[in-house]
Amino acid sequence: MIKKIRKIFSRENSNIIKFKTEFKQLLDLEKRSTKRFSLEEENLYPCLSDSTAQTGFDRHYVYHPAWATRIIINNAPANHIDISSTLHFCSMLSAILPVEFYDYRPAKLELPNLKSLPGDLMNLPFESNSIESLSCMHTVEHVGLGRYGDPLDYDADIKAVKELTRVLAIGGNLLFVVPLGAKDVICFNAHRIYSKDQVLNLFSDLELKEFTLIPEDEADGGLVVNPSNELLKKQFYGCGCFWFTKVK
Repeated sequence: MIKKIRKIFSRENSNIIKFKTEFKQLLDLEKRSTKRFSLEEENLYPCLSDSTAQTGFDRHYVYHPAWATRIIINNAPANHIDISSTLHFCSMLSAILPVEFYDYRPAKLELPNLKSLPGDLMNLPFESNSIESLSCMHTVEHVGLGRYGDPLDYDADIKAVKELTRVLAIGGNLLFVVPLGAKDVICFNAHRIYSKDQVLNLFSDLELKEFTLIPEDEADGGLVVNPSNELLKKQFYGCGCFWFTKVK
């Protein structure tokens, strides 16, 4: 760590100069105050890119849990089943209602109202037509690409969609999120990017209640409900949020 700090201090770009100057200023301020902390070079932790005019954030992973949470609260289910969505979503939602989280690699997460359990999206541990409130967000695009230790399977996403459709109850709600673009693309071994048409074809047995886009360009908005075809054509790696229900 000390070698790393010395290497940083040997550089002379504007951010490093600013960091070194401010460190010396803080040392001087410490001398004028009551010393309450150890302020030593060995504990330096340079953060050189956070001084920005606005707070940056991952548009996909901030907006889509916010979208899903609002829908679930409005639907007011007795409980909710989630398949491998972000843990931030599941953990916060569990403060509102009981949540069961299933993942191929289960998380060692312990919170009241939250169960974290093993589950394979290719073979979900539920009876058919049994789940009234279900989500699987930013997950299906990964299955079958080997990224998380799962077997390579070009059509694993089709199998996953069939399982989600199978377990959803009649009249139940499914919140489904994937990367969305103008074209269908595999970015191996990270993820797939889907067109809106392919997602609707995959879930042809369900009814679409709402389609919302998180555009990749913030200038195009945050959560855009029923986006135009022109906006969809602009996307390479936007985020598609689909609310489906099973009518039969």
